[in-house]
This record gives sequence, structure tokens and C-alpha cells, in this order.
Amino acid sequence: MLFDSLRPARPRPPALAHGAVVEVEGRPVRLKVHPRARRISLRLDRARREIVATAPSQRRLADAVAFARTRAGWIAEVLDRLPEPQALAPGRVLMVWGQPCRLERAAMRIAPRIIPPREGEAARLLAHGEGETYARAAIRALKAEALRRLTDRTAVHAAALGVAMPTVAVMDARSRWGSCTPPGKGDAGRVRYVWRLALAPPEVADYVAAHEAAHLLEANHGPRFWALVRRLYGDPAPARAWLRRHGGRLHALG
Repeated sequence: MLFDSLRPARPRPPALAHGAVVEVEGRPVRLKVHPRARRISLRLDRARREIVATAPSQRRLADAVAFARTRAGWIAEVLDRLPEPQALAPGRVLMVWGQPCRLERAAMRIAPRIIPPREGEAARLLAHGEGETYARAAIRALKAEALRRLTDRTAVHAAALGVAMPTVAVMDARSRWGSCTPPGKGDAGRVRYVWRLALAPPEVADYVAAHEAAHLLEANHGPRFWALVRRLYGDPAPARAWLRRHGGRLHALG
């Protein structure tokens, strides 16, 4: 027994933690703890090009890894089907609000901007710099354009609902196209949109604006919420289908 007690202990496997990344047959799976989760689940994070395995507690992360391994085939299929990342560089043509927009390099340092189309010419995005510097400048121009248009549409929908205009901002969320913090005491509420909506058709972006505006009155996704969306926008099914079908392409840009 004394001899046995002196044998080196087997190394313990590293503890699993929120935010850790494990590999499932060579594909990345990020672990997440969400106390409000009712069960273990898997979802695709298009922007990071990885799967997120969510568990309701730290102790269940091992179960989340085990579950991910049982779905290795699905994980490989989903990740391998993602569009390849597309750099923003001069010469590229993007669709901005459903219309072509050519990326061009400015000859001097300027604030990046989108120049509206002229007769016989497509819109142009002018930015200065090389490589990543140019790409970041182009994204600033697209963010400004997204903020401008989505602020206008939010104002229209807020007026239709008879509520105060919320604060509007843009973001680069990975799992949703918008978010809304409903009004509180002395606060008209806050709405945030993913700037990549500027790369979607205007009617699709307008659906997201109507969706978030409806949350100013209804914080859930119940029947009254969807009734408000239909009142503001009409049938949301085509826009929702477009985002499911093309959302990966939008996240692959930039």
C-alpha cells in the first residue's frame, strides 16, 4: 500500500470554463454558461466561425462537450458550409441597401464616406489607406450609413406607435440583428442595430427596425408583439427568411 501511494498521480484534465474553446474533430466549439438556459444547446456563431455550446451551469460544461461530440457531423457540415471571409478592398462592389456600391481608394486622407449614385454611375465608397487600414475605414463609412438609415426608420416606427424616439446606435453583434432596451423612468429606451444591415435590401433592414421598435412596447415575442410588427411592417416572413439565407454572407464581409 505504501508503494502504491508513492506512484505519480494521473494528471487531471484541464477544468472547463466559460469562454474556453475545445475542438470537435478539428472544429472549434466555444463553451458558454448561461444560468437561464433550460438545457444544453448548440448554435452557430457566424462572425467567429465557430459553434457555441451553452450549458446552464459550470458543472454541466462537460455534458455540453459530450453533447457536441455526438453532433460532430452536424458541426462539420455547418462550419464547412460557411462562406469564406471576404476582405473589403478597392475595386470590390458591395450591395448597399440593395444597390451596387463600388469601393474606391481616396487619393488623400479623408473621412470615409459613401457618395450617392449619379446618372449612369453606381454609388461609391471612398476611404483612404491600405489593407486592414482601408477595411476599417470602409466599415466606418458603412456604420455611418447604417446609423443614418436605421435612425430614420426607427423614427417612423416610433411615431406610428406613439412612443418617444429611442436612442439609436449600431454594433457588430454575432447572434442577433438588433436589440432593444425598453423605455424606463426618464429614458425613452435604446435600440441597437448590426451595421451589416446596410448590406441587406432596404425592406429587410426595415423589418428589423420595425421588430426593435415593437419591443419598445412589448419586451417579449408573444402574439401582441407580432401583431405590432405586422401593423408596422406587414408580413415579416420573407425578411426573416432572407436573413436566415444570406446572413452568413453579410457576416463574412469585412
